[in-house]
Amino acid sequence: MLDETSQHLSDFTQRYCQRWEQERQSAPLNDQLIGIDSPCLLATNENGITWQPQPFTLPKNLDSVSKGVDLVVQPSVVAFYTTQFAAEMPASFEGMPLTLLQVWNREDFTLLQQNLVGHLVMKRRLKHSPTLFIATTDDDSTIIAVNNLNGHVILETLGKKQDKVLAPSLCDFLQVLRPRM
Repeated sequence: MLDETSQHLSDFTQRYCQRWEQERQSAPLNDQLIGIDSPCLLATNENGITWQPQPFTLPKNLDSVSKGVDLVVQPSVVAFYTTQFAAEMPASFEGMPLTLLQVWNREDFTLLQQNLVGHLVMKRRLKHSPTLFIATTDDDSTIIAVNNLNGHVILETLGKKQDKVLAPSLCDFLQVLRPRM
């Protein structure tokens, strides 16, 4: 499962980078990460930074999350966040726009784990199933998450028990995902 998730994420990232190259004749550009160091950073210009994914070089685990909420984290989510360093990537899933979250550098990985713990604590307080976010949507009240109990990728309405299953697994979700500029 870990290798499969990593491969599907790498495949999507490659499609994303190729689309940038084809449409804009450059590596992917991000205007939110100016001045923030990363192994992905290629160049900085007046429009932002260009980047390329790089192999994840930290320990491949989310132990801080597991220990923080006493929960075994869905292996596919561990693979998702420990495959590569990359910038967030706009995408669409069956026509729905979203932004796929990724880890930019060591500090970002620490912050991600803290945010995942906070999210899981909130879910526990609300007596909801534990979920782990992987993407944002254009609607601030919904996120794309993985249900930690069964591995389903869901569209989650924050603070509510409402969710909609988008895919039976993170691998299936990543295979359907399309790059968006």
